[in-house]
Amino acid sequence: MLWPVIISGFTLGAAGSLHCVGMCGPLSLALPVHHLSKAEKFFCLLLYQTGRIVTYSIIGLLFGLAGRRIYIAGYQQWFSIGLGIIVVGLAVLYFLQKRAVHVGFFSKFYLFVQSLIVKLLRSSAGPGSFLLLGMANGLLPCGMIYIALASTLSFSAVNESVVFMAMFGAGTIPAMMLVAYAGQAMKFELRLLLRKAVPFFILSMGVLLILRGMNLGIPFISPELPDAAGKAVVCHP
Repeated sequence: MLWPVIISGFTLGAAGSLHCVGMCGPLSLALPVHHLSKAEKFFCLLLYQTGRIVTYSIIGLLFGLAGRRIYIAGYQQWFSIGLGIIVVGLAVLYFLQKRAVHVGFFSKFYLFVQSLIVKLLRSSAGPGSFLLLGMANGLLPCGMIYIALASTLSFSAVNESVVFMAMFGAGTIPAMMLVAYAGQAMKFELRLLLRKAVPFFILSMGVLLILRGMNLGIPFISPELPDAAGKAVVCHP
């Protein structure tokens, strides 16, 4: 059943969209759609959001393959608990230091993707360019995406990881479309407040990863994890 995956992915995306409003909102406002008709504007913005979902799904596929290996090896439960502890630790560090933890590699990758987006914005020539822009946006380093990807590693099936990341992207669409249409009216103080709420969601996600690994049999929160696959079964006559 994929319903728990669909609901949890969409919920995380909807919660994480508060972070998207603060971080990616300015990029949505910079999209060249102001000269388009209402129908064309909606279509291009939707293509842009679809591009992000495509990228999230592809990354989910890659992480799902890695998670499948963890599942087959029989480490899924402890891996989920370990990831949860790391996520909670990062959230605590944020609360103590009042700033996010940055990794040098991700900072360089961010600059690369940022330059790619600028080139795409300058060469925007049709609806297809909005899809490419969205796909490039999906590559931007983002704390909420890291949390979502960490969750995919605890799934036992690859398709669950792909669906989870696709629904995570879908969960961000309402807020991002709202920003694209009414972002100019959204005060900076409100965007700042939304960004400050993100660490609390990250902390909650870390706790959920720990609970998931504890195998408590609670639907959606801590479902029973299937036994590791690939183990030989010995039959005695």
